[in-house]
Amino acid sequence: MFRGARHRILAVLTAALLATGALAAAPASAAPEPLTNVAHLDFLLDDVAPAATEEHTTYRLAEEPSLVMPWTYANANDDGTFELVGGGDPDPATGYWGQGAFNADDVTRAAVVYLRHWQQFDDDASRQKAYELLRSVAYFQTATGPNAGNVVLWMQADGTLNPSAKPVELPDPSDSAESYWLARTLWALGEGYAAFRDVDPEFAAFLQDRLQLSVAAVDRQVLDAYGDYLVVDGVKLPAWLITNGADASAEAVLGLAAYVEAAPTDAAARDALSQLAEGIAKMGAGDAQDWPYGAILPWAESRSIWHAWGTQMPAALAAASATLDRPELLAPAITDSAVFDPILLTAGGPDNAWLPTPIDRTQIAYGVDSRLQSLLAVADVAGLPGLEELASLFGSWYFGTNASGEAIYDPDTGVTYDGVNPEGEINRNSGAESTIHGLLSMLALDAHPDVAERAVGLTTVESRSGLTVVEAETTSTTTGSVVKPAATWTGESQYSGSGYLELNKRETATFRLPASETARLIEPVVFSAENGKAKSLWRGGVIPLGVLKHGVGDQGVTAVPGALLPQSLRTSLPASQSAVSVTTLTGTVALDALIVRPVIGRLVFSGPIGSTELAHSSSGIPQRVAMNEGGGPGTLRSYDSGGRLLASYTISGPAHVTIQPGGFAIVTAS
Repeated sequence: MFRGARHRILAVLTAALLATGALAAAPASAAPEPLTNVAHLDFLLDDVAPAATEEHTTYRLAEEPSLVMPWTYANANDDGTFELVGGGDPDPATGYWGQGAFNADDVTRAAVVYLRHWQQFDDDASRQKAYELLRSVAYFQTATGPNAGNVVLWMQADGTLNPSAKPVELPDPSDSAESYWLARTLWALGEGYAAFRDVDPEFAAFLQDRLQLSVAAVDRQVLDAYGDYLVVDGVKLPAWLITNGADASAEAVLGLAAYVEAAPTDAAARDALSQLAEGIAKMGAGDAQDWPYGAILPWAESRSIWHAWGTQMPAALAAASATLDRPELLAPAITDSAVFDPILLTAGGPDNAWLPTPIDRTQIAYGVDSRLQSLLAVADVAGLPGLEELASLFGSWYFGTNASGEAIYDPDTGVTYDGVNPEGEINRNSGAESTIHGLLSMLALDAHPDVAERAVGLTTVESRSGLTVVEAETTSTTTGSVVKPAATWTGESQYSGSGYLELNKRETATFRLPASETARLIEPVVFSAENGKAKSLWRGGVIPLGVLKHGVGDQGVTAVPGALLPQSLRTSLPASQSAVSVTTLTGTVALDALIVRPVIGRLVFSGPIGSTELAHSSSGIPQRVAMNEGGGPGTLRSYDSGGRLLASYTISGPAHVTIQPGGFAIVTAS
């Protein structure tokens, strides 16, 4: 752990002890400093002087020709310093990067950091940087012509825009259609207008004009399909999301909600906010027993993908619900937060990709921040403090409860490392995206000091018991055949491991499972054919677990016919059973893996402040659960699947609690 981070954690803990009377009051100067430190983001900023053109200009460019941009990457040197670099390979002849030095995605999100820092801490320096970065945001936007309102993604260090990057990114050219960077431009412009409306009306009016330009682009390219649906392997999903993504649309909604709150008479923006939010809400799927376990899916062209990065859909729905006074928008956000997030936490945390099994278990600040901000936003709007308890567990990732066991964010420098792989190796670079989202998390924690106290005081993963995967092709007990495709990526999902196990009629397989102290739910992950008729019979020893039918509906817009999806066996496997078997009854079954989940998932995090134990239920009936088995005093709270508090107890040792279906319980001990 960083030396400075440890000092900051101790300062927060001291404040907590003072609050309980455990320590004598210290002078006011001993109060903990904020976690948010923009120093490293300041370091990433550089000046550039692009030329004004008919399509690209910005506020007062003639009077203020210099714009401010964050470099895309900062590679770590051995001495602890960083080297600023761009994206893509550099051209030795021109000095240009294959992509560019600066990009609209980072410029927009950096502007949001400084806007929030200025408003939260009344920081004049951050107000000025927010002003400068918003001018840069506007320059990337195409102001005239058929692509007006869209956004170019990349810029070289000399101010030259690069609309067609290498490697190629879609859309290409980058301002030829809707994009993530268009959505993030709306995020920055919306929060920018709300912040500057009263303090600098002239600049705010400019931001309003540019926001309306991008709203018009979304209207003609995306919302012209409002009310239409895509067919996605037999399921209808909304056709009016930016890039068909709830993730991209959520970041636009964050800005639109802030803007509409400040400019409630702008009917076009209000309609765009309402329609995008409706589309996001329709992407919620599953429940505590069925994949994706209540999560809001990020992409409307696949039923088989979830990723942590960019999953601010619950936060966006909370903001839209509050701004539009539409409480129904909160329902999928609450389910994502109260049902899915506990499952994610006990499975290992905010992974980069479940496709549908956890394929990429690298974790980055963008994913952690998306979960943290969403939980806090839903908690604030819905009045559900139990979600704040879950937020503290995600927040503790920055301070040690990750695969490395080390701090990923340093409050003394503002450095957020670029991620941690499943083996616990830290990527010690600290580029713009990681820095930005680390700071957005710290701003959220500073705004919720009780959550911050728990987050910084939990630094160690003591235990975890949650979702695991058994690869079907690794079994040695089968009459089927192992298939290793040339590519495991299907275009809309990915086989885990090296491939899958093919079982024709009457062929069988048996899978050994690790020992368990609790009953488990088994979810075979099968590539189900379009309108497929295959069936399989599952047993746990002599216990019948169920018969599954393997087929999905019409392909529609997806990359391939059929879908790779987990299927739930409703009968749980007793703890005494260590094997599961399958027999194909009809057709051919392409079995990728088994998802194995304890009926009661658990984790325990500890640190200088004490410990937090989380238990959640994936059962369809109430479960009596033992908690705090290590003893000691604490507080036990139980919540239902809607995040509502059901009971709260002061405990002095081991305790039992009844957890409702899809609900969770938390013990906090000091």
